[in-house]
Amino acid sequence: MGKIAGKRFAARDDGERDFAHPTAPSPLGMIDKIGIVLTINGRDHAIQVEPRKTLVDAIRDDCGQTGTHIGCEHGICGACTVILANEAVRSCLMFAVQAQGKKIRTVEGLGTSEDVHPLQRAFIAHHGLQCGFCTPGFLMLAANALEQRPDISDEDISDLLASNLCRCTGYQNIIKAVCAARDEMRGGTFHRRPQQA
Repeated sequence: MGKIAGKRFAARDDGERDFAHPTAPSPLGMIDKIGIVLTINGRDHAIQVEPRKTLVDAIRDDCGQTGTHIGCEHGICGACTVILANEAVRSCLMFAVQAQGKKIRTVEGLGTSEDVHPLQRAFIAHHGLQCGFCTPGFLMLAANALEQRPDISDEDISDLLASNLCRCTGYQNIIKAVCAARDEMRGGTFHRRPQQA
């Protein structure tokens, strides 16, 4: 059912609106929700979603992991970046149902206040954030890159980080922070925590 100027209308079978019979039932109906299980940071979340619901919306609204931010909703800004099956992805560009059966890691799974990840420490030490809105996306993009390519060069880090948008920092401190975290992780002073079961 839709509503125009306070009057309800229904869609006809041919897709047109039926203004002659404003209370006629809609043949389109609501989209049925389906049950899926998302594994986020080692924890299973059994949720009911419409097939069209994006992964970022399911992570935030249905699973309560609000560290993943919604920015442009077009895959441009990178604020919604998560690690899915060991690959950094824009969670606004995929449906939640596509992530079922795959391990998802969000910023909440990166570190804790007692066990801070080197990237988080480096972002603080090198002033790699200001307003912080883009930070979760940068952290997850960088974490995936450093885990997959521990010897990534400064130039490749700079190129990688250019794929996410930040309106505050000018990127230089973010690049410095990621390079510092890479050096710490590569130097053997960081021991990866096993993901929670």
